[in-house]
Amino acid sequence: MTAFDKTAFDMTVHGAVAAASPVAAVRAAYARIRAYQAIDPAVWVALVPEDQALAAARALEAAGPLGKPLYGVPFAVKDNIDTAGLPTTAACPAYAYQPADDAPVVARLKAAGAILVGRTNMDQFATGLVGTRSPHGAPRCVIDRDYISGGSSSGSGVAVAAGLVAFALGTDTAGSGRVPAAFNTIVGIKPTRGLLSTRGVVPACASLDCVTVFARTVGDGDRVRRVAEGFDPADPWSRAPRPVPLPPCPRIGVLASADREFAGDQAAAALYAAAIDRARGLGWDVVEIDYAPFRDAAALLYAGPWVAERAAAVGDFIRANASACDPTVAGIVLGGDRYSARDAFDGMARLKALQRQAEGQWETMDAMLLPTAPTQYRVADVVADPVRLNATLGLYTNFVNLFDLAAVAVPGGVRPPGGEKEGLPFGVTLIGPAFSDGALAGLGDALHRSCDDAAPLVRGHDGTVHLAVVGAHLRGEPLAHQLSERGAAFLRTDRTAPDYRLYALAGAAPARPGLVHAPGYRGPGLKVEVWALSHAAFGAVTEEVPPPLAIGTVTLADGARVKGFVCEPAGLDGAEEITRHGGWRAWRAARTPPEPNSSVG
Repeated sequence: MTAFDKTAFDMTVHGAVAAASPVAAVRAAYARIRAYQAIDPAVWVALVPEDQALAAARALEAAGPLGKPLYGVPFAVKDNIDTAGLPTTAACPAYAYQPADDAPVVARLKAAGAILVGRTNMDQFATGLVGTRSPHGAPRCVIDRDYISGGSSSGSGVAVAAGLVAFALGTDTAGSGRVPAAFNTIVGIKPTRGLLSTRGVVPACASLDCVTVFARTVGDGDRVRRVAEGFDPADPWSRAPRPVPLPPCPRIGVLASADREFAGDQAAAALYAAAIDRARGLGWDVVEIDYAPFRDAAALLYAGPWVAERAAAVGDFIRANASACDPTVAGIVLGGDRYSARDAFDGMARLKALQRQAEGQWETMDAMLLPTAPTQYRVADVVADPVRLNATLGLYTNFVNLFDLAAVAVPGGVRPPGGEKEGLPFGVTLIGPAFSDGALAGLGDALHRSCDDAAPLVRGHDGTVHLAVVGAHLRGEPLAHQLSERGAAFLRTDRTAPDYRLYALAGAAPARPGLVHAPGYRGPGLKVEVWALSHAAFGAVTEEVPPPLAIGTVTLADGARVKGFVCEPAGLDGAEEITRHGGWRAWRAARTPPEPNSSVG
């Protein structure tokens, strides 16, 4: 099982130590939220007033971190999970009610020191995998705003991927805690049914619903899952944990070639094959399975009597308030009325028969490795064809809760240049038996790290470290001597990828900028210099980096990854954004008044 690293958790937001101070973490979170609303205004349904979140942070600081494993970490909650003080609407304003208490999962996180900042947008009544079925708009993929973010936990996925919060809660009935992770290069933890209480959650299919966790790493997400879990005697669906181990080098079931369906997305097919190769590289025993019983069970979720459970949950409200509801959601939910009690029993019998068929496959594997979704669609395409495209997205997710399995969704690479969907992320999911959550997290973490390792840092042939500098260490700037005196060699002038912002830091001496990674932002890229340093020189330079600066990993315009100077979000208080100038020197030049014309007078 992956060991949880508190420092790593604190660094999930823009790679900076966001939770070193709860007050600083809250201020930074709200500053990022305000900035991102100009990029995507559809992420949030409601925010906790900032002064209230700051009061909670000050109270935490006064009490101290002892016994609070999530001390000062900002988080968000999907709009179908109760939070005291803010109405629960399930993305339907007419449905709103004011809960008296936090849902138990939220209460557990707060007790562990996490700070709630708001409620996130979703597919209305958690009906959809697309993220477009909301009166608040469609949260967009952080990589390309033309594409969907995935649903129904769309806002929660984007809030984490955009670095607005460190983690967020979603829910998952058909895949809603996994598809947004795949579409936004983050991790989705879908626990075993009943492991996290669903009391205080607006039900979709109460017998299948799970509360899920989005985070940037598996270790972070699994830590949140373990804090949030616990038997709830007041929840009829709650179950006490009884951990199931998995071998360190497991047998991993993968799709046979004939079962690999990607809706024509050849780049996704290639990335799935690459994920299988990485699994082999980890020493796992890869075995092909017959996907038929899993595929047939997936079809039952929306083409079987389980839709009647959705109608039982919110059908009466939708019938009485049809004009206030999304028409696609209303059509799906009210379609449950056509099923009879006999249909329900026939459906349960069919599911049991498919589970028995699947048992034969489980005899050959310890866990499954599947694509999270076959492909990713544009928002416009989903709006035009909402039901069919949604069904395609559930091909590899819909069966998991029906079969009572646990799942961890992790990034699986990025589609290469040259295709229609170039640059879009792809995700894979590890699926294991009920209560294998902890063991599955260890496997998911290893697979995620192997994907990061597939895009290694650029190094010199002589083993030198390549370092990108953006401000005071540029040639001719005040701190350039820290490189030259240690024998660093200038290599070239380059530019960052477009998803970076640059700020002139307030009160810095000498004057210097802060470079911040902003997933989803499309800027000009920032001019940098790339230098080569020996390991000893790199270590010496790193020791001299003062806060709020740090050494992180910077992606360049051509996709290469090098070490580089980055900035903690907490250091942006009072800073001036200068991204539009394209670099530090250009901003300095724009501020310098022109020389007087000596020929005049």
